[in-house]
Formats: sequence, C-alpha cells, structure tokens
Amino acid sequence: MDMKNETLRLVQLRFNGNRYVAVVLEPHLVLLSSYHSVYELALAAIDSGKPIAGLIRDSKTETKLDYNKIYNGRSEWILLPAFDVPDNPFMCLVSGTGLTHKNSALSRQSMHQQGEKPSDSIIMYQWGEKDGHPPAGTIGVQPEWFYKGNGTVLKAHGSSLEVPSFANDGGEEPEVAGIYVIDQQGKPYRIGYTTGNEFSDHVMEKKNYLYLAPSKLRQCAIGPELVINAELKNVAGTVTINRQGKEVWSSAIKSGEENMSHSLENLEYHHFKYAGHRIPYQAHVHFFGADAFSFGSNIQLEDGDGMEVNWHGFGRALRNFVKTSGGQEEKIIINSI
Repeated sequence: MDMKNETLRLVQLRFNGNRYVAVVLEPHLVLLSSYHSVYELALAAIDSGKPIAGLIRDSKTETKLDYNKIYNGRSEWILLPAFDVPDNPFMCLVSGTGLTHKNSALSRQSMHQQGEKPSDSIIMYQWGEKDGHPPAGTIGVQPEWFYKGNGTVLKAHGSSLEVPSFANDGGEEPEVAGIYVIDQQGKPYRIGYTTGNEFSDHVMEKKNYLYLAPSKLRQCAIGPELVINAELKNVAGTVTINRQGKEVWSSAIKSGEENMSHSLENLEYHHFKYAGHRIPYQAHVHFFGADAFSFGSNIQLEDGDGMEVNWHGFGRALRNFVKTSGGQEEKIIINSI
C-alpha cells in the first residue's frame, strides 16, 4: 500500500515500562517495530532520506491492540503525549503564536481595552490581517510569540492539567500544534500536526497584558494522535467543557490558514529564523492559536472539570481534566554555593 500521500495517524504508548509507536487503523492500533518514539522515527527518516510514510509501512507488525480500551483508559497500555523527546525533554521547546484568530483577538481586546482606542492585541492582529499572508517566498509581518516550557510540560490524552497554587486560574485553549525536528545541519523538518490544549491562566493575563508571558507557563496536552500528511488549510471542530458529567459549555472552533491572520509559511519562518530554534536534534511543539475558549464566555473552570478538543480530520478527540493543587503558595528558598 502506498502511504506516501496518505494521511497517517500515529500514537505513542507505554506498556510494562517500555515505549512503543503504533499507527491507527480503526478500531485498532498496529504496533511498529524498531522505533520507540516518533522523534526517533522522524530522525530515521531524515537520516535515511526515505519518506516517513515508507518507514511506517516497512515497520508495521502483526500486533493489533484495541484502541477503544486504550483510549478510554481501560487497558494496561497507556497513551503518551503524541510527541516528545523521551531521553531529554529539555531538547523539546514548547511555544506558540497568539493573535492568529479573530475571536481570540477580540477576547484579548475585551480583557485589555482602555477607552475607545484599540488595544495592542487588536493592532497586532490587524497587522497579521494586512501582511501575515505574504506572496510565496516573501516575508510577512512578525506574529506574537510565547514560550510555554520544555518537554516536561507536555501531558497526554486522559491526563489532568494542574492549576498550581500560585496561579489565578487555569483554562483550556483548543489549538492545533505543529511538530518539528531539526536535523544535524540545523534544518527544520515538519513531521505533522496534533490536537492541542494550550492550557493557560487567563485571570492572570487579564490583570495586565504584560502578564501574558507567565500566564503561559503552564502544563499543556497534545494528542492522542499525531497526523502526518494532513493539510492545515481549513480545519473545523468543537471544544466542550463538562462538569460532574454534564456539559456546561461548548463551541464550534475553526483553525487553519483560511481562518488565521498568518500563513503557515509566515508563522514557521518567524519561528525558525532564530538560530536558537535550529539547534541540531532539537524538537519543537508549536501551537498556532485558538479560535474560542470558555473564559471568553465567562466560564471559570473548577477542579475535576473535563475539557475536550476535537478537530475533524486530526484523529480522536483530546480529553483532559482540571486539577487544582490547592494549599498555599510556598516560597522557594534559593541556596548559596
């Protein structure tokens, strides 16, 4: 079967302390041989010069797993984040681009507008509307950029996302994330896309837009699947919040280049133009912005709330739970050497 141009869906798994990669063939997961992570698989494709789809085809085994049981947490096989750097999470940079979707910019405007003048958020969004889709091969306006952390912040489908004791809030942001690796010569390669929940502290950000940077320093979730050969043109989906088994909020969401103020090429250029983002063997998880989130509808999430992000064409929905740490904020004492 020719998989070169076929959309492929991969998951990462753990069983008995060992890691595995599997391809989704509904309703099963088919294990791959030789590769213990998508990161390893991607580097093998780069080093060999072979399409990653061909390596997947050649490494398929006869072992099939029940995806439904694993997805619903009723199996000893555990889903991992759709992508990571297993042996060195500090080589994985987790970041994102904001103000790419109009609804998000309007929500930010409502947080930070003073008087009749447009906020800096709206101004930056308008810059993208004007110059964020430059002609092919040319450079457009630079987007907003934020840092979320290293690979230790990545959580899997079914995991809880923590609201730490020092936080003011924790809220979902339904996004698509691009997954990248850097080769030995410092050249970036896009592996594919994954569903993401770019969990953030919107109450902190609302205090002052200069608090945006620390409001992003939170855990996030990606997965359950990484999709290869997908297009990021016009992606539709839904985001839903459940509380004690009942839906308390839901919204249709859109993403992709046709719904964003920047082209993918422009976003990727401005991310990878920095030499520090092209370190050999570095990995990147980069969020492309949100179209809607519950905080914009005055919903404040509570401990135990369920968050679901479902992008059509990007595999099964990503489900996570809110976990508030509780207790008082504890000061960290810095020691002298």
